[in-house]
Amino acid sequence: MTEPQPERHDEQLAAELAAALVLLRQFRARLHASSLTDDELLLVVGVVAEVDKALGSIAVAAAGEVGDRSRPSLGGDRLCARKGCRTASELLQRITRVSSATASKLLRVGEAVRSGISMTGQQLPARFAVLGAALGDAEVGVDAANAIVAGLAVASLRADPSAVEAAEAELVQAAIGDSSECPVPATADELRLQAAVWRSVIDPDGVEPDEERAMRHRSLSLGRATSSGVTLSGVLLPEAAARLQRLFDAYLSPVTKPVAFPLDSASASGSGPGLGAGSDGGSRSGSDVAGRPVPTDDRSRGQRQHDVFLSILDSASRSAETPSIGGAPATVVVSVRECDLADGTGVGWVDGSEVPLSVRTVRQLVCAGGVQRVMLSDEGRIVRLGVEQRCFDGRQRRAITLRDGGCVIPGCQVPASWCENHHVDEYAAGGPTHTDNGVLLCWFHHRTIDHSGWEIRMHAGVPQIKAPPWIDRHHRRWAPATKSRTRLTQALAERTEDAERTEDAERTEGAERAE
Repeated sequence: MTEPQPERHDEQLAAELAAALVLLRQFRARLHASSLTDDELLLVVGVVAEVDKALGSIAVAAAGEVGDRSRPSLGGDRLCARKGCRTASELLQRITRVSSATASKLLRVGEAVRSGISMTGQQLPARFAVLGAALGDAEVGVDAANAIVAGLAVASLRADPSAVEAAEAELVQAAIGDSSECPVPATADELRLQAAVWRSVIDPDGVEPDEERAMRHRSLSLGRATSSGVTLSGVLLPEAAARLQRLFDAYLSPVTKPVAFPLDSASASGSGPGLGAGSDGGSRSGSDVAGRPVPTDDRSRGQRQHDVFLSILDSASRSAETPSIGGAPATVVVSVRECDLADGTGVGWVDGSEVPLSVRTVRQLVCAGGVQRVMLSDEGRIVRLGVEQRCFDGRQRRAITLRDGGCVIPGCQVPASWCENHHVDEYAAGGPTHTDNGVLLCWFHHRTIDHSGWEIRMHAGVPQIKAPPWIDRHHRRWAPATKSRTRLTQALAERTEDAERTEDAERTEGAERAE
């Protein structure tokens, strides 16, 4: 009697993965057909993300193996060559049909977290062993892992290997959500920023060669004039690009007053430039105060930046006319009954609009701008005119910007220049207009802070954030919030110094025991 042959390991593995794929497809069909509440939908998204992390760890491990079997030292025996592909990336693209960028990312992370073999046959530890363990446990996704590897595996990094390992461990903790610097698991974009900060801490001298290289490559040139215009090309220094971007933001920010842009000569009448679209870049049409038609603004972002640049050149000698971002948002007049503002009921009205505003919106405008009390008699006569009370002046805003660095909600990428000042203790309820009670919030998070689930408090003058339960189901702890690179650098430097002092103390204690 012939005994049955055991099923081959690779065939069993492929069958198990195929069965899992069938289950996922069945789940997707049920999800599409079912009616979920908002909380149920977000729960499903979170669970799917956990599954994606597990699948991503498998993809990384497989890509690392493909990359190792396709290493150039194998010559014609490398896997990619035997399958008719020039590189491991091309082989992955053919199999998975992903982009070259995604294939490169999988190979980069796979090689970084994979242990190697020395020329003598000894097992070598992975360059990023801590990250590899987190990937294997499905605690970190592929994008987050790539941000860590790309940030710490740059060729110009000349830091001590132990410092790189410490940075890796801290970034993995941030990705998982165990870092004291971040109240929730960090996104890939946040990890990319933190990795850059870590590089500046553990290898501050590495910045100078990059700056020298930028100095050598800086250029700005005008192309030949054609009937279509003149090309402007070049490479700006990072600080020069930051200044130019700041001016673009000042002119195009939604809180900046409308800026006069030159219109096409065929549509602009009379002498000189007309008034183009407002700084929010939205399409507008109608007539100006003289009854002349104003064309609809259908410019792209690049076209608007060109017109902003033209306005910058025109006003270079008159810098006082550059729109201010740091002082206050554009002034709008909103009227509301004081009793409604205090009770949170009723509506308010903004000058120039027939649409009523909710008291929540009015409170946001009061919080960001200020208030002036006007008392009217029953007949409508002004009987008392109060002094305008600005909420935060320019000095306070600059100080808060230095401390917060941008919208304090984790993951929000809105820069500080586009943010509004928010009273943590509500201004309408008597909250003080003081830097210890003010934080930066973008317009959206300022508008939704009361019902989005995010919580903000001030602790010794420092804002702290607690994530809503639909983001952080397990921890929900208070943690400091900042996007200020200066504060992040200082915090990391202090922690590095503390670690070094602890290590020195342990060595001294060990030496004393030995004696």
